[in-house]
Amino acid sequence: MPPTTLSKDSSIAIVGAGVFGLSTSLHLAAAGYKNVTVFDYQPYEQNAYSTTDGADAASADLNKVMRLSYGEEVLYQRLAFEALPIWEAWNRELAATPTHKLPKGLKQGDKIWNNCGFLRLSADGKLSEHEKSTLANLTADGLRDTQYIIGDPRDEARAKANGWHRKFDALKRKERGQNLVGVLDTTAGFVEASKACLWTLYLARKAGVKFVLGNEVGRVDCFLKERGRTVGIKTADGLEHKADLVILAAGGWTPSLFPPVAPLLETTAGSVIYIQLPPQHERPDLWERFSSEKFPVYAWGGWSKGSGIGGFPRTETGIMKIGFRGKKYTNYATIERDGQRHRLSVPKTRYTPETETRITKEAVDTLKAFIKENLPELTAFGISGCRNCWYTDSLDNSFLIDRVPSDPGLMICSGGSGHGFKFLPILGREVLAIIENPNNKNAYGRLWQWRTKDSGPKNGLEDGEAGPRVLNKQVMTTAKDFKFSEIEKARL
Repeated sequence: MPPTTLSKDSSIAIVGAGVFGLSTSLHLAAAGYKNVTVFDYQPYEQNAYSTTDGADAASADLNKVMRLSYGEEVLYQRLAFEALPIWEAWNRELAATPTHKLPKGLKQGDKIWNNCGFLRLSADGKLSEHEKSTLANLTADGLRDTQYIIGDPRDEARAKANGWHRKFDALKRKERGQNLVGVLDTTAGFVEASKACLWTLYLARKAGVKFVLGNEVGRVDCFLKERGRTVGIKTADGLEHKADLVILAAGGWTPSLFPPVAPLLETTAGSVIYIQLPPQHERPDLWERFSSEKFPVYAWGGWSKGSGIGGFPRTETGIMKIGFRGKKYTNYATIERDGQRHRLSVPKTRYTPETETRITKEAVDTLKAFIKENLPELTAFGISGCRNCWYTDSLDNSFLIDRVPSDPGLMICSGGSGHGFKFLPILGREVLAIIENPNNKNAYGRLWQWRTKDSGPKNGLEDGEAGPRVLNKQVMTTAKDFKFSEIEKARL
C-alpha cells in the first residue's frame, strides 16, 4: 500500500502535544502545510503543562537535560548541536515578547534554555568507554575545546582562564577527600521543560497550527479506517476527524493507542525525587550554591549509559530535582483495541484512573545513598515529593519515526527513550523529511525507521510482563522512606 502524496493543503492530524507532536507541527507549518491539527486530551492552555495541575506527560516537567554527549551515537550528537542556536534564539524571542501576548505559564523574561554546563562524573574513579567515545567524537566535530577533563592540567588551565573551573567540584567531593573524576561539558545545561512546550505551542499556533485540547474533544477514541488504511481519528466526544495522514506522537500512551507497535516500543517509568530547600532568607548560602550560576547539571556514573543518576541546579522556587533511570519500570494492564485484548505497559500516574503517587523503594534508596555520599547537606530536609515519569523506550533507545508498513496513512513518531526533549526545536525538521521522502530516507530516516527486535540491541523489551521491572512486583515508598536515617537517629 503506497504512501499518499501530500500537498500543502492535505489534512494532517497529530495525536499528542508533547515534544514530538509540537516540533512536528511547527516544522510542518513552517514548510507551508496549511491544515495541521494537534489533538491532546490534556487542556494544556489551562494547566500550562504543570505536573501539579494535571499534566502527566513526560514532556511536562520542571527541567530536562540539554547535552551533546552521546558516545558513538554521532547523529544524535550533531542533531543536538544543531538545536543549540535555536534554543538561544528562542530565549531572545521570548525576552522580546510582552507578557500579555504570551500564554498562561509564560512571562516576558523567562529563560527556557540555561547553559549552566553538564558535569559528567565517574563513580568508579575512571573515565568510561562511553565517555572516551563521547570525547573522541566531539573532538572529531571540532568541539574538544568545549570539554574539560578534570585532572588534565591543560584542561584545568583552560577552564580557569574561562571561568568554568568553579563548577568542577560542584558536589564538593574533593573537599571531603573523595575522588573527583569526570568531564565538564560547557555546551550543555538544561531547558525548562513545561515552559519550552508552552513556547512551542505558542509558536505553532502563530504559524497556523490548530490545537484541539481537552479530555473529550482531544482524546482519541479510535482510528478511522478505510480498506485497512487510516483515514482519520474519532475523538471521545464522538466527532470524526478525517485526515490524509495521522501522526501518532503520544509518548507513553503510544503503545496502548496502537498495540501493534508494542514489539518496538515499551512504556517505562523513570523515578524522580524533589528536595525543597528552606526559604532563601533562611539559607541564602544554599540558594546561592545551587543556583545555575554556580551549580551545573550533573550525572553520576553515566547518564545514558551507566547508573542513570543525575540532577539539576535549584529551580526558581528552590526545588532540587534528582532522577534515577538505572532501572526503567513497567506497568502492565489489559487494553482493548479494535475488539482485541492486549497486555501492555501503560502509564500509571497520580492522574490516571488507577492512580500511583509513589515511586519504588529501590529508586529512593539508590538516590538517598547517592545524596548521602555527594550532597550530604540536603539530608537535613528530607525528600519533599516524587514522580514516576513515563517515557516510551524503543528496543534500542533510538526514536521510531516512520509510517506503519501495512498502513501508510498512519505514522508513528515516538520512542523518545528519555532523551528526546533536547531536540524540540529541530526534531520536526527530520520528521518532515521522512514524511516528504518516504522511499528515499536520509541518515535520520534510516536510524528511526520501523524495525524488529531481531534487528538490533535490546533494551529490556524482551522481558515482558514476566520480567523484574514490573511495578506491581516492587516495594513502593512510604512516608518514612522520604527521611534520611541520620535524621531518624538524631531524633531517638
